[in-house]
Amino acid sequence: MAVLKVEGLKLVYGAGTSFEKTALSDVSFSVNEGEFIGIIGHTGSGKSTLVQLLNGLLKPTAGTVELYGKNIWKEPKKIRQVRFKVGMVFQYPEYQLFEETVYKDIAFGPANMGLFEEEIDKKVRAAAEFAGLKEELLEKSPFDLSGGEKRRAAIAGVMAMDPDVLILDEPTAGLDPLGRDALLSQIQSYHEVRKNTVILVSHSMEDIARMADRVLVMNKGKKEMFDTTENIFSQGKTLEKMGLRVPQITRIMLLLREKGIPVDTGVLTVEQGFREIMHHMALLS
Repeated sequence: MAVLKVEGLKLVYGAGTSFEKTALSDVSFSVNEGEFIGIIGHTGSGKSTLVQLLNGLLKPTAGTVELYGKNIWKEPKKIRQVRFKVGMVFQYPEYQLFEETVYKDIAFGPANMGLFEEEIDKKVRAAAEFAGLKEELLEKSPFDLSGGEKRRAAIAGVMAMDPDVLILDEPTAGLDPLGRDALLSQIQSYHEVRKNTVILVSHSMEDIARMADRVLVMNKGKKEMFDTTENIFSQGKTLEKMGLRVPQITRIMLLLREKGIPVDTGVLTVEQGFREIMHHMALLS
């Protein structure tokens, strides 16, 4: 079942003025319940604009965004309810922390949903665990946390609302490799346990390849491709023309194929690549 469906989406900034700019044009696709979707594209391709349209932070100039088959802008006064169901984590979300304690910051969203205190507490603690935030940090000021801990606290605040769709726009930006890998592992665990839909915007092809079921490729404000992760990254030359690259291990497989070695170009991880190469070495021996 489609949880989100986009039809003919268009967004024009400054329409009718000398500063008019088309940010998105004729974008259509659908996302099913429980999918993990990756969104990639060069800087300025429309990725961030698109995800802000998905939860009603921006209103399209034309086209529709449907949540469970209903146009989210059919009743504008209810758009706030959409944002509870489609949660959004921006780049550098830690800049949005503002409460006295980490607990209160995470509880802010659930409290605004009108939940009872006991249920709020349950959601706060579950979200903190999913985000990899230690319980002893909950009573600290968010401004006393490390950079990575602040990022986790901000993400937990969105997770605590238990959205049907969780959108993360470059959630690992600025983190060191260890912090990045740890955070992505927590996000993947959250998805596996909650079984909800996750949409991840990232410049890291390796991260997208490892986590996503399908990948949406944006280019110059338009949907260029939307297919399984394997099919997307097997089209290395097409991606390169758009200023993108494939994961390094996939690139190796593509180069081997060009040399006449019939390897699987749908390889996405180092582990898969190792098995594929060992398989062909065994055939040659």
